[in-house]
Amino acid sequence: MISTPYPWPWHGSLDPRRLAILAVTCPSPPGGPSAAAAGEVAGQVAGAVRKAGGLVVRVRVRPPLRPSAGLAAAAPFGDPPAVEDGGDAADLEARAAGWDGFHGCPLDELLRAAGRDLLLLSGCCLELGVHSTMRSANDRGYECLLLSDACAVADASLGRAALSMIEMSGGIFGAVGSSTALLRELS
Repeated sequence: MISTPYPWPWHGSLDPRRLAILAVTCPSPPGGPSAAAAGEVAGQVAGAVRKAGGLVVRVRVRPPLRPSAGLAAAAPFGDPPAVEDGGDAADLEARAAGWDGFHGCPLDELLRAAGRDLLLLSGCCLELGVHSTMRSANDRGYECLLLSDACAVADASLGRAALSMIEMSGGIFGAVGSSTALLRELS
């Protein structure tokens, strides 16, 4: 598949039975047309992934609570998803205890039990929960592809920097691609 900085997945075999899309959501998503467009793209991809035999996982992240550090506690974790999966319920849902979707929840165990090691990342916000979840997935041995057009950003300059960090050192955290290339590959 066409992606940067390397063709994804690195081993060349896109097996939908090993594929999952993580739709990362945060409690205070940015509004506006870019968030709506990213949500629509993520929904299309989720539908195609499910149809091909892949898994749709909603990952709800939140700011970590730090009351002991003298900081005010984060706002309560709400339910509004920033990126929908095509109107259908997710196959699985994980609620993380911080920005990293693996932190304090059984996401790793759920994915491994389902035999999923090829991860697509989408959602909100790219430079917060999506990026943190991708880095953590990479550390756990998952092969990751961030779908740049299926991610909303809170700050455009930070979003560009987050994409650059993924592609550094030959794809230190995975690869970056578009939904168009992925959908072409899945069909």
